[in-house]
Amino acid sequence: MANIGNFDASTVDPTKPIDLLPPGKYVVQIVASEMRVTKDGMGQYLWLELDVLEGECAGRKLFDRLNLVNNNPSTVEFAQRTLSAICHATGRMQVQDSEELHLIPMLADVKVQPPKNGYGESNSVRYVALEQGAPAPASAPPPRPAAQPRPAAAPATAPWRRNA
Repeated sequence: MANIGNFDASTVDPTKPIDLLPPGKYVVQIVASEMRVTKDGMGQYLWLELDVLEGECAGRKLFDRLNLVNNNPSTVEFAQRTLSAICHATGRMQVQDSEELHLIPMLADVKVQPPKNGYGESNSVRYVALEQGAPAPASAPPPRPAAQPRPAAAPATAPWRRNA
């Protein structure tokens, strides 16, 4: 038993279910990651927490799992291909620690997957570098012409933007 004091639930809003991100392209960055053991205890996955940086969903979270240790070789191959896409999108081609991929903006192409195997709908993600000419999210400002001088300070809404 744990003493939690005089907690009054009528004074605190209860948690709400987490809504999925609608399908679309989002500028995101990894903010946390760790290796976790799979539910069956036979494998491990890289758990990723991503922040959406722009648009109507700015500040929202997105999560991904890369099943890197698994008895099924195709599952591992899929996870490795996804990790490779993240490495290409972040420009970090050789990594020792997942933290090397943190705080580097990239584009996430998000889809909504229908319910499957007793689980509800979920987001699936494909990763792309911002510089690869992929279409920017609708909420992103158009790119500046190359000849335009860089402002003295980066805009507060997108401090990660690099001058092209």
